[in-house]
Amino acid sequence: MATQHPSDSQCDPLYLSCIVPVWREAATIGATLAHLQPLRDSGHEVIVVDGGSDDGTARLAAGHCDRVMQSGRGRAVQMNAGAQVAKGDILLFLHVDTRLPGSALAALDRFRVSRKAWGRFNVRLSGRRPMFRVVAWFMNQRSRLTGIATGDQALFVRRPVFEALRGFEEIPLMEDVELSSRLRLVSRPFCVSDPVVTDSRRWERHGTWHTILFMWRLRWRYWRGDSPETLASLYQSDVRDASES
Repeated sequence: MATQHPSDSQCDPLYLSCIVPVWREAATIGATLAHLQPLRDSGHEVIVVDGGSDDGTARLAAGHCDRVMQSGRGRAVQMNAGAQVAKGDILLFLHVDTRLPGSALAALDRFRVSRKAWGRFNVRLSGRRPMFRVVAWFMNQRSRLTGIATGDQALFVRRPVFEALRGFEEIPLMEDVELSSRLRLVSRPFCVSDPVVTDSRRWERHGTWHTILFMWRLRWRYWRGDSPETLASLYQSDVRDASES
């Protein structure tokens, strides 16, 4: 079902709020916000939501974005908190290790005048291994076929739709899948072919095939009905095992 939007909204200029949830990202927050400076230069806002970092992340972000705020820890909690104070008509949720393409604003302006309620970008992994291109291709095809997006794809949504759906469900994992499952009942996603680039460090640290199989295992268990809390525990255990190996 297509979402109806006020006819005059197509005449309004694009006003974007980019919401970046962070936790212990002192090493990367500077580069992330430098990459987003062109958005601010174009009149859009960047909001950093810190989940209680103890490494100075919030201090390092101050002055390089429009607002730094504190919230409870958890990506869904943080993104909802950012959305509550955002001023933009379109909300863009961006992971700290994901980079937008140079064409992002033009793509989002096309989305603005479309009849879609939400959308996402294709994704590319930053590493140079040929296998990463294959992985990204399958991620993008899966998303196109299912209408489900993950956070690595820089999900964006019209603010009235986000508010009507009461935002992200505040669960410890799969909040992006859960929200896009509800969003696709409103409309199919607006798909941007120019990819965002997501850091491949997780894939390199854990191993490509291990990461593929593990993430599919998590998603299968989620669709089977396992609780997000159980899946989050499995995810954290996998992270610990990788760091200790």
